[in-house]
Amino acid sequence: MQMTEMDTAVSLRAQMATELGAVVLVNIFRVPPADADALIAAWTEDALYFKRQPGFISTQLHRGIAGSGVFLNYAVWESTACFRRAFDNPEFWARLAAYPPSTVASPHLFQKVAVADVCVA
Repeated sequence: MQMTEMDTAVSLRAQMATELGAVVLVNIFRVPPADADALIAAWTEDALYFKRQPGFISTQLHRGIAGSGVFLNYAVWESTACFRRAFDNPEFWARLAAYPPSTVASPHLFQKVAVADVCVA
């Protein structure tokens, strides 16, 4: 698997060093459509690993329609510290070998934004 930054100005590592409460991980995966089933199988094992980690709240995988090989995953965490512990665990890094070699992943952390009359933080 190859990892690329979603934001070239702010790395995932820099984000993980920022101490915040609730955060959302958004990860865009790209694979050739022929590798989609293998990506889903590897992601499922990752999700089961993350579900056992302290501070994990939820996750959801989405796939682009019409035969797309683009997937969007989001996961909600209690804090950047909780995500960082799970992400930096060697057990997680060993799991990445299960993804198809064609996989390109772009993980990024987000925080809710309050917008008057539209949504709350």
